[in-house]
Amino acid sequence: MIVTLPDHWIIFIDVLAWTFFHLFISSMCLKLPLTWFLKDHYWFRTFPFEQSGALWQRLFRVKSWKGLILDGTIFFKKGYSKKGLHGTKTRDLIVFAAETKRAELTHWLSILPAPLFFLWNPVWAGWVMVLYAVVFNLPIIVVQRYNRGRISAITSGGGKK
Repeated sequence: MIVTLPDHWIIFIDVLAWTFFHLFISSMCLKLPLTWFLKDHYWFRTFPFEQSGALWQRLFRVKSWKGLILDGTIFFKKGYSKKGLHGTKTRDLIVFAAETKRAELTHWLSILPAPLFFLWNPVWAGWVMVLYAVVFNLPIIVVQRYNRGRISAITSGGGKK
């Protein structure tokens, strides 16, 4: 810990910092053009081991809890709600899949600021902030990969749901 502050100030700064990071990263990712997410970037591919999303369902029972996750678009006037499909035509599904990439990127980037919390938190609290970042963001990343895997199976002709 570089800075020593009273506990109530540390908590206040932690809440303020996380709010800033989440909103800033989300707004920056919203500014990225949809065309960037329509491309087949390696890190967003659905890999064979994911079995078109079935891996995530088997490991985490995604279908049973994914509806409980708040859609981040409620915090911004713009954005693409992923609470439900916006249509069933191929183009609608491709756009939905692209928006899952945007959401996934947002949540990977939202984990990155966690080490900064060691600057003003005691070491144990810094680790709590790292744990918070992972526990808050990884389930959302899993849901995006699950949904994209299922959509990819449909749009690539596999037809598997």
